[in-house]
Amino acid sequence: MPTITTKDGAQIFYKDWGTGQPVVFSHGWPLNADAWDEHLYFFSSNGFRAIAHDRRGHGRSTQTKNGNDMDTYADDLAALTKALDLKNAIHIGHSTGGGEVAHYIGRHGAKRVAKAVLVDAVPPLMLKTKDNPDGLPIDVFDQIRTGLINDRSQFFKDFAIPFYGANRPGAKISQGILDAFWLMSMSAGFAAAYECVKAFSETDFREDLKKIDVPTLVIHGDDDQIVPFNVGGAKSSKMIKGATLKVYKGAPHGLMSTNRGSNSTRICWRSPNRRRKSQKQQPGRDATNRARARSERKREAGGGKGEAGRGNKDNRAANHRRSCSDQRSAYADHHQ
Repeated sequence: MPTITTKDGAQIFYKDWGTGQPVVFSHGWPLNADAWDEHLYFFSSNGFRAIAHDRRGHGRSTQTKNGNDMDTYADDLAALTKALDLKNAIHIGHSTGGGEVAHYIGRHGAKRVAKAVLVDAVPPLMLKTKDNPDGLPIDVFDQIRTGLINDRSQFFKDFAIPFYGANRPGAKISQGILDAFWLMSMSAGFAAAYECVKAFSETDFREDLKKIDVPTLVIHGDDDQIVPFNVGGAKSSKMIKGATLKVYKGAPHGLMSTNRGSNSTRICWRSPNRRRKSQKQQPGRDATNRARARSERKREAGGGKGEAGRGNKDNRAANHRRSCSDQRSAYADHHQ
């Protein structure tokens, strides 16, 4: 089982699939690297080196009592990138993982970073304070801590429902997705699960966001019930210089699972060289793909009607089989 050892002796488990430009995934609370498996497989199958780690205290990493704070999370990520000698890496962070990515860049700089993607992420600051009046009151986070103490297992079952928007009319969230959330959550140590609540809710990332100087995509669902859009992505995208904001109508906090079948939602972009080769050798096919992407974006903008909105299983499978060079994502549109 591949691990690295941090300066305080903690073992950090990681997955490292494929070869090419590194894409590093940081997971949300209280999950682990398994939350990214479909994306790891997709990227590693399309010319990228896909890497994801279990944050300390979570999954297969050491269940530490100390270090369950954002400074240490960022330092652990820095230790991982150094140990694997990752350069020109694309860092993608969901929820707490988005805070980890932002704090990593703010604390360690971007010399190893090519691009960043924050997905329904906790920055700039979740907690309501005098200078952050739109934040969530401390009672919200106290209720999470109380739920963990009283009945952690049941709390995670209940928390999965708003996490994936399963409580919304017409929602079609499988029991499998909810069960997977519970399974990953229960693999986190209690100390890490409890103390991470303070880390993701009270850490002020505003100075970190100002230091991000690489191309950055901010993705957020406008029906996020965990990190509301007006608390997270709407503000972060304005604080990061040159950031691109992509809002998904009706999408929940866990959109990386609920919306991954949509062509435009999958975070995939092609290298300029690969694109030029594709255009030269197959101009007709490339034009067809661009037209398809435009059509899907129009359907999405119209409220998710049609095959893409219904999440047609055959369409999802076809989208997954298309190579990265044949797709246009929000990130590709802005940065290719």
